Amino acid sequence: MNTLKKTLALVATLAMASTAFVGCGEEEKKDDAPKTEATKAATEAPAADATDAPAADDEADAPAADGAIDASVGTGGDTLTIAAWNPDDVPFLIAQWKGLDYKTVVDQLTNGEVEGVNFINMGVKGGEAAEAYNQLLATDEDLDVYFCEADWALQFINDDSKTLALDKLGLTDASFPNINAYTDEIGKDLNGVRKGVSWQAAAGGFGYNARLAEEYLGVTSPEQMQEKVADWDKFVATAQEVSTQSNNSCALAASIGGIWQAFACGRTTPWVVDNKLQIDDFCKEYAETVKALWDCGGVAKNEQWSTDWTAAGTTGNVMGYFVSTWGFGGFFKDAAGGIGGAEYGNWNLVQGPTPFYWGGTWIVVNPATDNGEEARDFIISATSDEAAMSEFATKKPEYVNNTTVMDSLISADTVFNQKISGNFKDGQNYFEVLAENAKTIDFKGLITPYDAAVKTAFINNVQEEYLEGGASWDDTVNAFKDDVAEAITNIEVE
Repeated sequence: MNTLKKTLALVATLAMASTAFVGCGEEEKKDDAPKTEATKAATEAPAADATDAPAADDEADAPAADGAIDASVGTGGDTLTIAAWNPDDVPFLIAQWKGLDYKTVVDQLTNGEVEGVNFINMGVKGGEAAEAYNQLLATDEDLDVYFCEADWALQFINDDSKTLALDKLGLTDASFPNINAYTDEIGKDLNGVRKGVSWQAAAGGFGYNARLAEEYLGVTSPEQMQEKVADWDKFVATAQEVSTQSNNSCALAASIGGIWQAFACGRTTPWVVDNKLQIDDFCKEYAETVKALWDCGGVAKNEQWSTDWTAAGTTGNVMGYFVSTWGFGGFFKDAAGGIGGAEYGNWNLVQGPTPFYWGGTWIVVNPATDNGEEARDFIISATSDEAAMSEFATKKPEYVNNTTVMDSLISADTVFNQKISGNFKDGQNYFEVLAENAKTIDFKGLITPYDAAVKTAFINNVQEEYLEGGASWDDTVNAFKDDVAEAITNIEVE
């Protein structure tokens, strides 16, 4: 078995699911995204049996009355235990809920000084958290609330033994009236039951070096740049122009991984329909797009997440990065050289060829919780209370998952974080650009529990076979099918 196939087989065994690359760290900190190759960024998939979400039945599965805790949910426990793979987000959500100081809350939680709350910091990367949660859930240790990354959320959301239907806490669709549509879809299981909800929206855009854009393209405004990259044909043409004008010294895009994140959100057919793998025109369009960029030098060939990948932004060898909300204080700032760096303050943001999201995290509840009331109150504070969310958006800072809150803050020209905002030329309101993309992302009917494994196989084969190996498209498709068939044994691969 080759390395790729071993990787995919392991992935399926570990049962990690869904569609994005990485988790969303605090914007002030460097992101904790796994430092993998660009082609491996689509992440892992769920085990085969994760697809069969148990159907709701009988009185035991009936939702609680609006706002009430169902009698089947445990209450009265001494401590609300919340788990996550790192301390980038959860302590600050706890601080907002409890009215604590953001500057001291991490130490307070570490020292057990927050009354009634225990935070388990697993100290692993996001992709390793799924297995850590599975091990924790298999024990009798206390666990009430935990956080699932988009990469593997479906494994837990589609398993009633691991996640509680939120209507058991009296939380209905009406409890979350202003969340972004795509986050709504990911938070529901195959029966349409809400199991998770996200406090953040991870919409993305195309961030570009305005100095280089003016030098090589004659572009002097974000509006002009958006026209140059408004669709994938224009994006390729602009990449070719940049290569020509720079004597092949500058690539328009920093990585294939970033391109994939944006392109993948344009898919209109699920990867699996009626238990059959779907290979449609989208697949070939992606392959041809990245091949055109690869061949003309329009995309840099540095390994995704490597220091070379971010350093390219400081050297003038890369004009742009696909980036989402969580990345502006992490890799995107690093690509400018950090505060005071060689390219700090030279960047702008546009929507790019298509609306997309990258990452995100969903709050879920352990069915064995003994703190149903506290779990509900914590979730409301993080995802529904607009006053709390507005404060969190600016103090953390965070692009919160509430269109009303974000529209209000954006229209007021709020500076969410001066160090991050200072990286944008002419004080551009970059969240205003992201707001438009966040509202237009549509994943309804497109999410399957197999997405991540299929995408991993697809993007790997496109790069390794089609781009680097020079294989024909038919041979690339056949290699892709072989890998999917080996990794996922209970779907049909024709």
